[in-house]
Amino acid sequence: MGLFDFLFGNKTKKIDDFKSRGAIILDVRTKGEYQGGAIPDSKNIPLQQLSVRLAEIKKWNKPVITCCASGMRSGSAATILRSNGVEAMNGGGWFNLSQKL
Repeated sequence: MGLFDFLFGNKTKKIDDFKSRGAIILDVRTKGEYQGGAIPDSKNIPLQQLSVRLAEIKKWNKPVITCCASGMRSGSAATILRSNGVEAMNGGGWFNLSQKL
């Protein structure tokens, strides 16, 4: 186990676990950013709309991997989702996450 695994956990293993359980990729960038490039089959709900769309997300009844441009907004989104009873993790930047999927 490396230092980063110790400090931050092994993100690839967690992503694999979430994927094996049918995780939904949730991109929380703006619509314009999302249209400029995104992970195929991901869903786009901008961070600003997340709170009003929680009921919709809960109906998915699946774990959620959040992503954005750099990992900052997706970190906030994952925290909001977890605090509302949704199993969620921050996948970081969408392009880097796409390389791990």
